[in-house]
Amino acid sequence: MSDPPHTLATGTQGFDVEDAEFLRHGQVSLKARLYRPHGKGPFPAMVQLHGGIWTKSDRTRSKVLHEWLAGHGIAVASLDFRQGAGGYPAGLADINFAIRWLKANPARLNSRADLFGISGGSSGGHLAILAAMRPDDARYSAIPLPDGSPPLDANLRCVVMFWPVTNPLGRYHNARQLSMGANPPDWAKETMQLSLAYWQTEKRMSEGSPLLILERGEWVATPPALLIQETNDPKHDYPDSGPGFSGTAAQRFADRYARAGGEIKLTYYDAPLDFNTGEPPRPEAVEALESVVAFIHRQMPITD
Repeated sequence: MSDPPHTLATGTQGFDVEDAEFLRHGQVSLKARLYRPHGKGPFPAMVQLHGGIWTKSDRTRSKVLHEWLAGHGIAVASLDFRQGAGGYPAGLADINFAIRWLKANPARLNSRADLFGISGGSSGGHLAILAAMRPDDARYSAIPLPDGSPPLDANLRCVVMFWPVTNPLGRYHNARQLSMGANPPDWAKETMQLSLAYWQTEKRMSEGSPLLILERGEWVATPPALLIQETNDPKHDYPDSGPGFSGTAAQRFADRYARAGGEIKLTYYDAPLDFNTGEPPRPEAVEALESVVAFIHRQMPITD
């Protein structure tokens, strides 16, 4: 499928859109929606991971974000991946493979193998930072590229997270506590149930928690990171104190990432959730989008 080329009012760069299968599991086809900027290139490229409590949605989510990036000279590959029951670590293996496959085929995005970052929102933000922190994990890199492919790794130049789940175990406990209280929010029970369906056990939530990985002192890659957090977001930024720290979930992760040697910027905005809708983003969301574009171009400048 190829959409007619067009230019966004919110950007000056034209781009083409195409769906491409990058992996198949039996009868299940995993596709990437590719946004390829027009022009000479190479352009920086972002692998984009959708949210949905690790169980819902697909590569078409967050179209506003995809088009905004492409309209500002940033290629995007928005991925499908395995999710739902049994989705971990299988989904990370799909994502790791897709990163290497895209690096082996950078012309699909008018990019270059050394110009790839990753981004994601909510549970997609969790997967993005986890993939970036563990590019060489044997479970995640278990699917080989086709014979004859160049030897490529899944290391990334930068990470952009939108209200990420930085600690699946903490988020599960928070949702469970709220669901058992008086007047529980509508989302709490579903979040608790779908999180458990994906992870199966609390032990697995802990093992795959970027925050707890850092606090356990495990070796990880720490590419430059930008964390966009919506204000007043009890789903993702609940009170979350830890050893030697008092604050919220996003603040605790940013603190631990910086202590591990990573460059990270945490910024709060009033309306980033507009990224998931089909409507034009509000001024506060535009400000957040502009900061994302500036961050990506700063991390992946084109010098030739």
